[in-house]
Amino acid sequence: MTDLPWQNDACSLVDAFRAGERSPLEELDATLAAIEGSKLNCWSHLDPERARAAAEKADLSLPFGGVPTGIKELEAVEGWPDTGASLVFEDRIADETTHHVQRLFDRGGVVPVGLTTSSEFGGLNVSITKLNGIAHNPWQHGRTVGGSSGGSAAAVSGGLVSLACGGDGGGSIRIPAGYTGLLGMKGTFGRITRGPGAYSRPNTVVLGNLARSVRDAARYYDVCAGTDPWDPTSLPSPGGWEKGLGTQDLKGRKVAIVPSLGVV
Repeated sequence: MTDLPWQNDACSLVDAFRAGERSPLEELDATLAAIEGSKLNCWSHLDPERARAAAEKADLSLPFGGVPTGIKELEAVEGWPDTGASLVFEDRIADETTHHVQRLFDRGGVVPVGLTTSSEFGGLNVSITKLNGIAHNPWQHGRTVGGSSGGSAAAVSGGLVSLACGGDGGGSIRIPAGYTGLLGMKGTFGRITRGPGAYSRPNTVVLGNLARSVRDAARYYDVCAGTDPWDPTSLPSPGGWEKGLGTQDLKGRKVAIVPSLGVV
């Protein structure tokens, strides 16, 4: 029996599954127990029954096969609440699944645990709503975890799951990642589909994940990137993100740092 959820990255968890060191069902049980005992308040919906069914039939040959995963509550999952983190839509249920999330299910093989909290409609860089309350920072309870993908950041950094979805228009992945010691990247617009409702999303928003390692982020893009007929802004996937890690010589490269964004 696994007492605690996996504390390393998602890629190494997949390796542990394939080596027979852990099973997806044991990992899920540890995850659900940890969530129940957590005070982070970073989940708005849990579906243990669906998660257990997915864990029992997990395909370990897939890139994230068997990995318990949090879905940001601004992404739709058929049959789950689709509130936009707002009391206005408190009773709304999704009748379809966001295509990027569906790719995580079909191509990635993740085990969907539930929905992680966000700011209302993703409009603030904190994760505080009247619907769900305050998501806390795992590094210091009572401090903000940032937003809008704050619930995902808290869940991954807080040791509850090793992988979670995010979205970023004005820092909604990068800010929570920075507040919690994770890797957060805003990728190229259109690289990950925003279908089927791309027309209803601001053109500043890209989708991605909160990760414990660069290779988790790279593998996520390998799984989720690619064109989508329901998103006219989606781009082809060049693939090979994970395989390309460490292959480029960084000697002489420069990195720009913006210390204040003009704020004194």
